[in-house]
Amino acid sequence: MGIQEDPGAHSSNRNRRNPSSLPQTLKHFHRDLLAGAVMGGVVHTIVAPIERAKLLLQTQESNIAIVGDSSGKRRFKGMFDFIHRTVREEGVLSLWRGNGSSVLRYYPSVALNFSLKDLYRNILRNSSSQENHVFSGALANFIAGSAAGCTALIVVYPLDIAHTRLAADIGKKEARQFRGIHHFLTTVQRKDGVRGIYRGLPASLHGVIVHRGLYFGGFDTVKEVLSEDKELALWKRWVLAQGVTTSAGLASYPLDTVRRRIMMQSGIEHPMYSSTLDCWKKIYRVEGLASFTVVPFRICLGVLVLLRSWFFMMR
Repeated sequence: MGIQEDPGAHSSNRNRRNPSSLPQTLKHFHRDLLAGAVMGGVVHTIVAPIERAKLLLQTQESNIAIVGDSSGKRRFKGMFDFIHRTVREEGVLSLWRGNGSSVLRYYPSVALNFSLKDLYRNILRNSSSQENHVFSGALANFIAGSAAGCTALIVVYPLDIAHTRLAADIGKKEARQFRGIHHFLTTVQRKDGVRGIYRGLPASLHGVIVHRGLYFGGFDTVKEVLSEDKELALWKRWVLAQGVTTSAGLASYPLDTVRRRIMMQSGIEHPMYSSTLDCWKKIYRVEGLASFTVVPFRICLGVLVLLRSWFFMMR
């Protein structure tokens, strides 16, 4: 929903509440970068075990370590089954496996997302004249959020795919496929080249456009509407953050599942999926529509939303 009003209306209030000049945006860029990096790393470390459970539940049907077990006993039935078996077989600390690459990924990713979406939004709005704001309101917020997400993803994608593969690498140390970030990247680069490191990028960009567009665009648009005359109350920002985080996560979940499945194909001799479209078709044909729905979210989303929306609200 956009802001349908004369561009000159409430101009003094808008300038006081939300300065939109490009120099001021650039001035605060480094501050936003640091704040986003620190908060993103802390929050993601807290929810790392839940994130790993969600990731494994998404990818276990394309995980060689799981589907290669003919007895089928290694498949996880849900988050609690994953936590119980992982702690029993591999120890408590294994719940945080892949968190190192995740934090390294989130420092630049979260920082760039939060900083660049404001930068892009102000560029879009300042590129239009006062009489003809082509990129204003909801459209500018959505485009800025999507563009910021795509930019950040391209920068950190090697760490993103490394996080997925390390978190999905189950078993004790001697049974794992990869020993760490460097080992994963060098192994895949040797087998598949740079293309292997960026496998799944198109599918990931599809998901980011939807997720970040709704995540940032929705929050900023509704906040602007609700706080037109005064600063939005803390509890209202919390409710708003809950809504946009949940909506963005649910809307982009099928896309996220597909991109994770394609990531699992890097470095293997016989990939299960030949393309993004082939992945969609095979998942639907073999596993049914349920694989694109929110099975892990029924268990995981509550905790993730509470923590992430608190971080988002404080921003």
